Amino acid sequence: MLRYRRLSLRGVPVLFANSFPKSGTHLLTQVLEGFPQVGPAVNSGLPAIVTFEGDTGRARSEAEIRRDLQRLLPGDIAYGHLHALPETLELLSRPELAAYFILRDPRDVVVSHVHYVTEMEPSHIHHAYYAEVLHSFDERLQVSILGRPDFEVPGVPTPEEPLFPDIRQRFEPYLGWLDCPAVLCLRYEDFNADRESALGQVFDHAVRRGFPAALPRPRALAVLAASIDPQRSPTFRSGKSGGWRAQFTPEHKRLFKDVAGDLLIRLGYEKDNDW
Repeated sequence: MLRYRRLSLRGVPVLFANSFPKSGTHLLTQVLEGFPQVGPAVNSGLPAIVTFEGDTGRARSEAEIRRDLQRLLPGDIAYGHLHALPETLELLSRPELAAYFILRDPRDVVVSHVHYVTEMEPSHIHHAYYAEVLHSFDERLQVSILGRPDFEVPGVPTPEEPLFPDIRQRFEPYLGWLDCPAVLCLRYEDFNADRESALGQVFDHAVRRGFPAALPRPRALAVLAASIDPQRSPTFRSGKSGGWRAQFTPEHKRLFKDVAGDLLIRLGYEKDNDW
């Protein structure tokens, strides 16, 4: 408030980065963390607001998610992995929020998922299975595509739906964000193909939602670009797009088309199943 000579932060939107896991969460969050140099914003310091707990696999209730979102104050920067549940859609569409949803080619997502669960996150609920039960990258990639239909969480009643379904079913609860006009949807690939345009979308959306930028647009975009540092991401590996081509065998392609070919078409990554 002192820095930007404001008596109040009332009216300054919360900047919230939402994503499907392994789709560029840290990239988008780093961009938003550049906003304190652009106007009255601050990193909330709060942990990710998630639908599932990573270490137990427990599904969090809408009431828990609502409490987390309602803790955010004007100008806060926060992030999470949130399904497009009715109440969550409503909360992130409020005028006092500038919310974003970033997605990535699901084929790159499953490859990234294998590396993350196997090598980077030993506390992840699936780590022991990936690291000790599965013995090759091909086996692990197959599981990341098909899920573990028989997976159960000890001490938690078995739900009607599998806790770790195939990639199509895992992404489906996020599809509602694509049709939410108050939330800006971004592609991870756009930050590689045309970073300035992608950053311009991020900045313009914040301004439309009421963010009082103290810098002219060109300077603001330069600041946001400078805030991107992949080496600061604890889960950064390569950051490339299309890396799945070097990892997918013909069998992986067949399995992916069977369970999620329509998802690629829905998201605009393919026109048909001839890939």
